[in-house]
Amino acid sequence: MTLHPWHNASSVLRKPSPFRMRWFVCLFAVLLSLSGCTRIDPPEKLGELVVGVREAPALFQQEAAEGQKELEPTGFDHDLVETFAATLGLKVRYVKAADPQSLLQLLRDGKVHFAASLPVSQSAADGGHAEGLRLSPPIRTARQVLVRHNDALGPDGLDELAGRTVEVVAGTPPAASLKAIPEPGRPLVIERSDMDDIALLERVARRSSELAASDEVSFQIATNFFPDLTVAAKLPGELKFAWGFAAKTDPGLLERARGFIEHIGRDGTLARIHDRYFGHIRRVATGDIAKFLERRTTLLPRYRREFVAAQEVTGIDWRLLAALAYQESQWDPLATSPTGVRGMMMLTEDTADYMRVSNRLDAGESIRAGADYLSELIDQLPRGVAEPDRTWLALAAYNLGMGHLNGARHFAIGLKRDPNSWYEMKQVLPLLSRPEYYARLKSGRARGGEAVIMVENVRNYYDVLSRFEPGLKFTLAPAYSSPFKKQ
Repeated sequence: MTLHPWHNASSVLRKPSPFRMRWFVCLFAVLLSLSGCTRIDPPEKLGELVVGVREAPALFQQEAAEGQKELEPTGFDHDLVETFAATLGLKVRYVKAADPQSLLQLLRDGKVHFAASLPVSQSAADGGHAEGLRLSPPIRTARQVLVRHNDALGPDGLDELAGRTVEVVAGTPPAASLKAIPEPGRPLVIERSDMDDIALLERVARRSSELAASDEVSFQIATNFFPDLTVAAKLPGELKFAWGFAAKTDPGLLERARGFIEHIGRDGTLARIHDRYFGHIRRVATGDIAKFLERRTTLLPRYRREFVAAQEVTGIDWRLLAALAYQESQWDPLATSPTGVRGMMMLTEDTADYMRVSNRLDAGESIRAGADYLSELIDQLPRGVAEPDRTWLALAAYNLGMGHLNGARHFAIGLKRDPNSWYEMKQVLPLLSRPEYYARLKSGRARGGEAVIMVENVRNYYDVLSRFEPGLKFTLAPAYSSPFKKQ
């Protein structure tokens, strides 16, 4: 066998030729490429933080509107990551993944600095690492649940799963929990890598699959869209969600992330972001959601043009206006309450006079006046009130009046709560029905707790309409820029 010169022992003493050096460099580059070792540069060197996210309701969404390519992203993961990036002085670039396995692959391929909201078992979260991963402290938790259709004949517990078929997102802790059920009671587990939890639960609602394993929060979100779902059983163990980092990631970035999450857990920021996206999802009863969905197809089309026309004048998303109208009157233009508020938007006589409404029972007049009134309330709040809290507080004022809302905001300061935060004001508004508080108000007593329920219901209805009804392109440039007052 003929050996190349560099195979001879004496060749190690010779200076490599330029040809040999180029050959080694090319071979090393090929091997490096094949091994998948090429990793993204650190955030400081790259000039941005690159984060893997799952595109799913309430986590990370970019809604496509008519005439627009893309709107700004929103969601729990988006807000949390943006808050972290601000502490680093960096902008964020998001890489979207369909499921947890795809997120893990982004990490393995070195295409992201970390992955957001990775579902991990309680033991992995407590240990701070999973197989091949290093984890942040948990950012939220949820129980694992088994979900069936309301009309299905069982199962009604884990002991009734033999012979059943359960679909689950591939590579998740619920999949592992199902596989851990001992034979012969273990069901047939089908792991899906082509859809997220909400899509799996929709299949159960459509009777396309028998059962789905998911987490409790995803189930609660799904029941706002598909009310024919119920929990058949709770799987053992708690599911935790954390940021996942590759094992060889920069330890400095991981430690900064850990310190950040621990800090926002102590100062309430994490709770406020969680409440923004998940705090309202259990407010509306399943039966009421079913009724709302039915009226969306039978009643809403009659008035959609009026809501869109109101949006064109005020710049407020027509779906938010429709959600408010449903909460007020269930889209009944002739609705009348015992206290004298009337019409689609349930305007008081004073408000109708102020908004120059000649007939409160005319649907178009009522919708336009209600939209104008809400727009004024949004603009009356101090500039320091950020969105979406600004809109939620304005909705509370729509129910209570701005005088009562301002009184509650004043009480919040004395109670060392943030008057600009809807999360904080939800705790303060119910105090307006207590004499030691309303006695100090010029505007008197108010049902602040009812205002909280009203706003949370509107948030739920808006979420549902945002899923099923298209957004529109907006040309109005409102005085105050808001995600609900579209530009």
